[in-house]
Amino acid sequence: MESFIPILFASIVGFQHAFEADHLVAVSSIVSKRNNSYLAIKDGIYWGLGHTSTILLIGMLILVGKFALSEQVFTYLEAVVGAMLIGLGMYRLGVLFIFRHSHQHLVDENDNHHLAYSVGAVHGLAGSGAMILLVVTEIKETMLSLMYLSIFGVGSIVGMLIAAGLFSLPFSKNFTQYRIIHLSLSVLSSLLCVMVGGLIVYKNIYG
Repeated sequence: MESFIPILFASIVGFQHAFEADHLVAVSSIVSKRNNSYLAIKDGIYWGLGHTSTILLIGMLILVGKFALSEQVFTYLEAVVGAMLIGLGMYRLGVLFIFRHSHQHLVDENDNHHLAYSVGAVHGLAGSGAMILLVVTEIKETMLSLMYLSIFGVGSIVGMLIAAGLFSLPFSKNFTQYRIIHLSLSVLSSLLCVMVGGLIVYKNIYG
């Protein structure tokens, strides 16, 4: 019965996990190109699905396949996340600079969420090490561990869809008519993405 206690809190832990700084700057940069909250929320859901899929994949390899990965591997994967954030922010800044005189290019109304899924998947790949270590420490049964990771994933999906929805509000059509506000917030979110990414790379490579 005690093994079920951590599982009861898995969704709460997953929900809180979605609001970590590197996750928030990534999703804010992604939704800054949306002027439709519905599409932004779907970005959040796809981020959560990508995040959950890689955590479950690594979890099954380690818990079921008994596949061993050193802590150093996950350190490098964290650095990859940082590099990805830098690239994401720089790319967005480049788009804003090139199309700064054409508002229609600053927003994306395509129902395509590959970027959000990919970013979430890379985050999950890097964060799976600490998560699986926590699960193995708290829960001894393999199936219960996988159940924890699944419920944790559901919590992270809910958390990120809420975060994406909230971040999308300043970029909605009510605000995008004020071009300077939209442009300023887009630049700010991109710069934060680059800064947080740089700190992550430094911490995991030189820290």
